[in-house]
Amino acid sequence: MAAGLGAGALWGLVFVAPRMVGHFGMVDITAARFLVFGAVSGLAVFARPAAVRWPSRQQALAALGLSVLGFSGYYLLLAFGIQAAGTEVPSLIIGTIPVWMMLLGRPVGLQMRALLPGLLLTGAGIALMVYGAWSAQHGADAGGSGARFGWGIALAVAAMVSWTVYGLLNAAWLQRHTELHAADWANWLGVATGLGALLLWLVAGSDVATLQSRPDGMLFVWIALAGGFGSSWLATILWNIASQRLSASLCGQLIVSETLFALLYSFVWDGRWPQATEWVAAALFVLGILASIKAHR
Repeated sequence: MAAGLGAGALWGLVFVAPRMVGHFGMVDITAARFLVFGAVSGLAVFARPAAVRWPSRQQALAALGLSVLGFSGYYLLLAFGIQAAGTEVPSLIIGTIPVWMMLLGRPVGLQMRALLPGLLLTGAGIALMVYGAWSAQHGADAGGSGARFGWGIALAVAAMVSWTVYGLLNAAWLQRHTELHAADWANWLGVATGLGALLLWLVAGSDVATLQSRPDGMLFVWIALAGGFGSSWLATILWNIASQRLSASLCGQLIVSETLFALLYSFVWDGRWPQATEWVAAALFVLGILASIKAHR
């Protein structure tokens, strides 16, 4: 559980990154983060014993597919969603992943009624935050960027579906292959993601001269390093540890911590305190996590 919560704290950072370096395109932000992830993973691969250094053909294909669902494809959708709709609502849509994983990844023998308190608490917190964010959006924007906001929500929903499928398939893969070390699997996912990020940048990214001409270049580099090492490589190792030891439904509930940290980082970046509804929603999220942990014991 500590590993799952730690992964959530690191993942929460990626929700504010697109806002911190808004001068850069979403493709560039996504590619930079995952190129660092791939580079760190590639170095880590050679630090492992030769006998377990490289994946089998089956493992390599699984890593390539999962890397798109859980990393490059997922974050590209999320980054464009944040650009269109801000941080709060996309982070809350991603926050529904625990609900879907609890429903779809429930272990055999766990009664549905045992999960209801956690589901209801999490759902109530998400509904409260979405209502508050939607009201604020319409109150602040009488000029009619509702279509752009709706497009951002649609992209965030697509990102949520992508990561939910990744979370379920990755957990099932790791539990079927208990011989895999969590760090090895994270490294192989990282190398696959780095290759995909390189292709993405070559096809749709900005050239080096354009990147150098934009303001906040050093901040962009630092965010890429923090996102690639912390929010990708280290977070993936922590998540693999959790996925091998906990059911998919409990792992899913721990993702609520990602939403909590994303909101915290967003409030810090905006330099404001949460509103009353946001305090209540955060409390509901925490109670939902605790209720789910109790149900799985």
